[in-house]
Amino acid sequence: MKLKLDKILGGFLVFLMALMVCSVLWQVFSRYALNAPSSFTEEVARYLLIWIGILGAAYAVGQQAHLSIDILQGYLRDQNKMRLRIVINILIILFSIVVLIIGGGNLVYVNYLLGQYSASLNIPLGFVYAVVPLSGLLIVTYKLIELRNPKKYLI
Repeated sequence: MKLKLDKILGGFLVFLMALMVCSVLWQVFSRYALNAPSSFTEEVARYLLIWIGILGAAYAVGQQAHLSIDILQGYLRDQNKMRLRIVINILIILFSIVVLIIGGGNLVYVNYLLGQYSASLNIPLGFVYAVVPLSGLLIVTYKLIELRNPKKYLI
């Protein structure tokens, strides 16, 4: 399951990055070559950067590539390393549920209730912020997969 999720999320991130590059290139071309800057490309690039950054963080969690301080792990035996890893994963799951899923869900809901729309694209801002609870769900999924077999993910 993890490999399938990695492929889908990685491919989606590549797609979003390609869209952002095209958006920025069009903005530069239209501004300097056509002398008529495009009005929507800056906003598209900004929202794509938000999605790439937050989904990229979830992808990094799944690849064990996120920033961590591993001073304590060097002094522990394998059994205690595994216990520490389980505790850390549970804390990450709790944080993701409370902050990203519940807090991000509330952010999306409030923006939906207020009916806020982006300036030039005229899309609901709740759609832009929907990446926060989505990323939280992905992080929880990755960490639950890791908790099922913690020995496999020991550093």
